[in-house]
Amino acid sequence: MYGRDPWGGPLEINATDSATDDDRSRNLNDVDRAALSRPLDETQQSWLLGPTEQKKKKYVDLGCIIVSRKIFVWTVGIVVAAALLAGFITLIVKTVPRHHHKNPPPDNYTIALHKALKFFNAQKSGKLPRHNNVSWRGNSGLQDGKGDSGSFYKDLVGGYYDAGDTIKFNFPMAYAMTMLSWSVIEYSAKYEAAGELAHVRELIKWGTDYFLKTFNSTADSIDDLVSQVGAGNTDDGSTDPNDHYCWMRPEDMDYKRPVTTCNGGCSDLAAEMAAALASASIVFKDNREYSKKLVHGAKTVYQFGRTRRGRYSAGTAESAKFYNSSMYWDEFIWGGAWLYYATGNVTYLDLITKPTMAKHAGAFWGGPYYGVFSWDNKLAGAQLLLSRLRLFLSPGYPYEEILRTFHNQTSIVMCSYLPYFNKFNRTRGGLIELNHGDPQPLQYAANAAFLATLYSDYLDAADTPGWYCGPNFYSTNVLREFARTQIDYILGKNPRKMSYLVGFGPKYPKHVHHRGASIPKNKVKYNCKGGWKWRDSKKPNPNTIEGAMVAGPDKRDGFRDVRTNYNYTEPTLAGNAGLVAALVALSGEEEASGTIDKNTIFSAVPPLFPTPPPPPAPWKP
Repeated sequence: MYGRDPWGGPLEINATDSATDDDRSRNLNDVDRAALSRPLDETQQSWLLGPTEQKKKKYVDLGCIIVSRKIFVWTVGIVVAAALLAGFITLIVKTVPRHHHKNPPPDNYTIALHKALKFFNAQKSGKLPRHNNVSWRGNSGLQDGKGDSGSFYKDLVGGYYDAGDTIKFNFPMAYAMTMLSWSVIEYSAKYEAAGELAHVRELIKWGTDYFLKTFNSTADSIDDLVSQVGAGNTDDGSTDPNDHYCWMRPEDMDYKRPVTTCNGGCSDLAAEMAAALASASIVFKDNREYSKKLVHGAKTVYQFGRTRRGRYSAGTAESAKFYNSSMYWDEFIWGGAWLYYATGNVTYLDLITKPTMAKHAGAFWGGPYYGVFSWDNKLAGAQLLLSRLRLFLSPGYPYEEILRTFHNQTSIVMCSYLPYFNKFNRTRGGLIELNHGDPQPLQYAANAAFLATLYSDYLDAADTPGWYCGPNFYSTNVLREFARTQIDYILGKNPRKMSYLVGFGPKYPKHVHHRGASIPKNKVKYNCKGGWKWRDSKKPNPNTIEGAMVAGPDKRDGFRDVRTNYNYTEPTLAGNAGLVAALVALSGEEEASGTIDKNTIFSAVPPLFPTPPPPPAPWKP
């Protein structure tokens, strides 16, 4: 029987095993030599030596891709390390106390702006909103204009009291609303940054809502206009109860408040009211229906003023004693400019750029009060407003000549504000005497500070570094420095170290000439004469009328904090409006101080295509 030799050779197996041990040993040796004489294959080696160590694979099969094992290991390691690092950082961030970086504190101009706007809340007449933010004020004047049979108005509730009294003088009130609107149009971003944009818009609307009641604002033409609510004449020793004879809280008024109307010869009032409504329509252009209503009213009342020529304070009008208007031509330019910007109707631009209009307004007169911008004379403001048109839109012929004149006159006015020239005197403390030493100087200084700052911002926006005063060139920084010195004086940088803005700084007037602020809110109603004891009291006012800019010092920087002397201690709407405009223009970070809104005011103005000038006359030999 034969079997397969596992070493490769034949093997004979005998049935009978009779070999000796020596024979077996010898046979095995022969087999070993025969097997070792041939090389072993791989299978045979595995049988003999057992399993061998396998080599590591150089690649890893990931199914969709084959990558190097080394790269795969490094990648996995990096991912794991990054995850551990991210977790560690997250743990640190969550456990370490956070330090919030606070915004820098507001500058003095922004702080003062908050307060100056609050004064208008204290002057509101009518049913006050829930959050008026003046605790000692309440509803008042709720019967104004009611019950007048046959009148063209339904009621005259609302608006603002003018000063320390409770008369509503529509002429200076309209100017104040125009100034607030102008400042919002130019500096809305700054109001937004100060958190006051919604507030100032609400203040403007409070005024314009009232103005729309003072004439038939839905008609295309009118014959009457309200000029005043209340009375204050105490001449000839009259003891009839009125807003000046009595000293009462507005909430306690119980005497008759007459309404003064104008049915002819009130061009100045009508044009100023048109300016207030037209400028406000730009502020509220996001409210299309309300803006449209304001524009319609502005056009109607302006046309009334153009048709019925005359000064509203002429003759025996009571307003001549308190807010006498010197002319109406400046209001024609002022109101027409705002109507042009609000409507884009070139008819208004044609009208106000006639050389005769500028001549009648005194654009070429000069004189001691030239350049003094106020509730009475709008020429300096109107010229700056139209210089804006030339700087940014440059309408060309036929407007260029008169616009260049307005621009040049504006430059002359700015030169007159500088201390290098002697057009206006200054007090030893540095306050410019724009009203030549007369009482109540601060309102004029605040207005000038606003115009100077705004003009410098116009030039900066037009990439113009300055302007010429004669042969000398001055940078725009000079104008801003002038504005700062005047506003800083008002805020306390003066010889008396007195802030003339109530509630600002450690020292300010405590005996403000103001009925509501001087009488305590103690549920006691003081009658017409009963309040005189509070008027004549030497004690400080029980209520602080925060944000009121008082009339100011005299020409020697002197100031008497006496309630009965209104030439020192009485605030006004017109004065505070100019101050608000100057404060917002100067507020904010220094590097962002010149940021005006170049385009909003032109939103209704269509593209101008200048008419080519007429050809020259034919040559004659």
